[in-house]
Amino acid sequence: MTMPPPPPPAQPYPVAPPLRPEDEKLWATLTHLSGIFLSFVGALVVYLVLRDRGPFIRAHSAAALNFQLTVLIAAFVCIPLSLIGIGFLLLLAVGVYALVIEIVAAVKASQGQWYTPPLSIRFVS
Repeated sequence: MTMPPPPPPAQPYPVAPPLRPEDEKLWATLTHLSGIFLSFVGALVVYLVLRDRGPFIRAHSAAALNFQLTVLIAAFVCIPLSLIGIGFLLLLAVGVYALVIEIVAAVKASQGQWYTPPLSIRFVS
């Protein structure tokens, strides 16, 4: 006669504790600044890793990811328009706009304020 297998643990993986408010502000600021250097990759990594650690970091990482994906789409639209010449100016405008908005968002995050960048399409929430 065989023994039945032991029951599975109630929670197979330990739940990470929530971040302190100072750490949430730091990670939210770094998430927005990562958009300047890493495009959407930095915001995506922070969103996937830290989204369950607090509402502030979840909102800011989702906002940064949405904004960076919107900027990426705008840049892809500008590439074919470069054949007629206007795409270069639009690409420059998109780059300057993205830089300014990411800096403003990082400042707002470091101050502990909730911020959603304007003109961003909402892909993740």
